[in-house]
Amino acid sequence: MTADVPTHLDGNAAAGKLREIFAVDLTAAIARCAGCGQTGVFAETRLYVDAPGMVARCASCDQVLLRVVTTPDDTYLDLRGLTYLKVPNA
Repeated sequence: MTADVPTHLDGNAAAGKLREIFAVDLTAAIARCAGCGQTGVFAETRLYVDAPGMVARCASCDQVLLRVVTTPDDTYLDLRGLTYLKVPNA
């Protein structure tokens, strides 16, 4: 009988890759709206900064795509309005 070998790692294993991804200019990334399916360059979204944080909305259907809120201790990133964010490799 063989020992159970885990088939997954914990989230710490993603640290290097995530650092690579978020070290680039995300405004050039291709984003797809989870609401209407519109796909385009993230720079073409409508950005609102008059709230406690930053909100990006779909230029087509106005759905919230991304929220970023920074507190003194943490930064919250909500991407649930996107089905994907395609970041070009350097």
